[in-house]
Amino acid sequence: QVQLVESGGGSVQAGGSLRLSCAASGETFTINCMGWFRQAPGKEREGVAAVYSGDGSTYYADSVKGRFTISQDNAKNTLYLQMNSLNPEDTAVYYCAAQIFKCMNWAGRGLWNYRGQGTQVTVSS
Repeated sequence: QVQLVESGGGSVQAGGSLRLSCAASGETFTINCMGWFRQAPGKEREGVAAVYSGDGSTYYADSVKGRFTISQDNAKNTLYLQMNSLNPEDTAVYYCAAQIFKCMNWAGRGLWNYRGQGTQVTVSS
């Protein structure tokens, strides 16, 4: 089993920045891909970004490309999401997720084996 705990959410004005963190523990050696997805009220779940541990490949949703950066510190078993130039459309609960696969379907509902409890991000105009 793998446990994921997010932190770093909050409220920010449009144009601001936030950094989310996700601490992983447990059988992390089984994980090949970690990522973030978000869920806004009344909207479909959206994959935001993912990183494949095998070669460090990163993937981004078009809606965040150029504004968000996913990274991981393997020594600390921690995943990050740096979010810049935030806008109100980024308001959602953000979830950290992990899968034993190679980032399969990360942008959709995803084949995530584990996910965190979520952290709220609110961007005001």
